[in-house]
Amino acid sequence: MTELVSIILPTRNESENLKILIPALINEVGKNYLVEIIVVDDASTDGTPEVVRSFSGSGSRVRLIERASERGLATALRTGLEIACGESVVFMDADTTHHPGRVPELIHVSAMFDLVSASRFCAGGSMQGRTRYLGSYFFNLWVRLILGTQIQDNLAGFFIIKRKLLMTFPLDFVFRGYGDYFFRILHLARRRGLSIVEIPTSYTVRPYGRSKSSLLKMVWTYSIAAFELRRKAPKLMG
Repeated sequence: MTELVSIILPTRNESENLKILIPALINEVGKNYLVEIIVVDDASTDGTPEVVRSFSGSGSRVRLIERASERGLATALRTGLEIACGESVVFMDADTTHHPGRVPELIHVSAMFDLVSASRFCAGGSMQGRTRYLGSYFFNLWVRLILGTQIQDNLAGFFIIKRKLLMTFPLDFVFRGYGDYFFRILHLARRRGLSIVEIPTSYTVRPYGRSKSSLLKMVWTYSIAAFELRRKAPKLMG
């Protein structure tokens, strides 16, 4: 693939993790594909912007977007999407739980599918920490039940899609809340008839910092979001 691929990383206080992730993306992806790395930072106080700037002269097309007032994972991803120059966009977490070594496979498989998602729960997928795995697994089953989908991992948020396709989605509806944006994209893409495939990935534990998500809070807010999506999707996409 010779087309440009944009990799979007939302951040808030991820300086130590980016010191690992950005070089890994440059080495794992940049050597075979033309990429830009877009870091959308929500007023980090740990030196995250300075770390990103340290890579800006590496020839790897690392870009930093600093948001002074707006906050939130979903809106940060939308910001990255809207300024991306790539024909395809990769969404992934900046805490290294999403393995950069999987990005080349996402890009490769995307030549045959509209949306390619790295999944913990399809054959070959895994996740460190048995308690975390089981909690995420059963919560995924619940979301699948609400939405009536056979997609195994509706909460991963590690995927690639053509930018022009995603830009036709109702972005104000999709990019709200936290990680629930991802199952909105999956569900609306499925209703539109886009081709979707899951490839296995392994989630690791973040080496630095603390997770910004709470499973109990996610169960409540995501369940409400899933029921809302099921109700509104027919009107949004037909």
